[in-house]
Amino acid sequence: MATAKRAVALFLLLATAAALIAPSAAQCASQTFAGGATYARCASLPRLGASLHWTYRPAEAAVDVAFRAPLASSGWVAWGLNPAGARMVGTQALVAVVDGAGSVAAFQSRIDSYRPSMQRGELSFNVSRLSAAVSGGVVSAFATLRPPNNATRVSHVWQASTALASGVPAGHPPSGDNVLSLGTLDFLSGDSVASGTNVNRRRNVHGILNGVSWGVLMPLGVVIARYVRVFESADPAWFYLHVACQCSAYVLGVAGWGTGLKLGSDSQGIQYSKHRVIGIVLFSLATLQVFALFLRPNKDHKRRIYWNVYHHLVGYSIIVLSVINIFEGFEILDREKNWRTAYIGVISAIAGVAVILEVLTWFIVIRRRRSTAARKGTNNGTA
Repeated sequence: MATAKRAVALFLLLATAAALIAPSAAQCASQTFAGGATYARCASLPRLGASLHWTYRPAEAAVDVAFRAPLASSGWVAWGLNPAGARMVGTQALVAVVDGAGSVAAFQSRIDSYRPSMQRGELSFNVSRLSAAVSGGVVSAFATLRPPNNATRVSHVWQASTALASGVPAGHPPSGDNVLSLGTLDFLSGDSVASGTNVNRRRNVHGILNGVSWGVLMPLGVVIARYVRVFESADPAWFYLHVACQCSAYVLGVAGWGTGLKLGSDSQGIQYSKHRVIGIVLFSLATLQVFALFLRPNKDHKRRIYWNVYHHLVGYSIIVLSVINIFEGFEILDREKNWRTAYIGVISAIAGVAVILEVLTWFIVIRRRRSTAARKGTNNGTA
């Protein structure tokens, strides 16, 4: 009985896998080319609606390729290999450009840096019979190439954009599928694995760590320091709560900053300058704030007032920069609108609590001052 159950489970697992793979294979296999050209293998690429068709000829270490991508108007598509790994910079690409009149042209381009336009240039490996065609809103690029070092497993990158400047490709959107269109491909087995999923996951982790640390815990620590301390019974508990909250935020922030550095190194050529600069300033200020705890004078020290001014100014600057940079991050993760809505709800709740506590704090402080003044007046009268 147990053997039968395992057999049924294995059958269901294989059937599920086949159901997931079959539509992708069928989708690209049903595509046709002008002139009746056919290819031994194909892969429906997971981004930009693109597909790749190829026939590998081992005796010649050559591969005939056809790359297809939809393009609603004038623009360009590109597919290329990157010997340095699955990333844009370093890619050696086949480019097809469609102008406003609907004519199409193909050329080779080395992508050595992130620049607004792609320049023509010979590739480091042999490319022949390069051509392009456009039909029914789909652009195709054809070529025969010999991969570097006769490799059969390669890192490849593909792209599609409507940005043209004087008929020359002029960049692509810096977010969404346009920065996730990369992966690995095996010309022999036909295995195609998208790498963009891992990048997207790291971007999400980066956003969560920084959102929770700088965007939630830091403001919460400020609320504790400003409003809980007004209750005499909460002293010194408020201080330890404040320090615990801020140190936890800093530790998570360091982890988030580290993931950001890793994303930057893995996405060479893609830069978000404003987000990066604010992040560096924010991390630097937070580090100074943490080390300033070791220089905190005693309450009765004559220099304590200067330390308090510094601590408050830097602390509030960190909060402001944190919120600004989190929203900058949301602009980069433009598909994650739900993150923006969720964070607006959280920060609004914290701000609402702060307003209520501000009113309550002033009420307590004023009443305490009146009570103190009344006691002094009574004591003076008695005297």
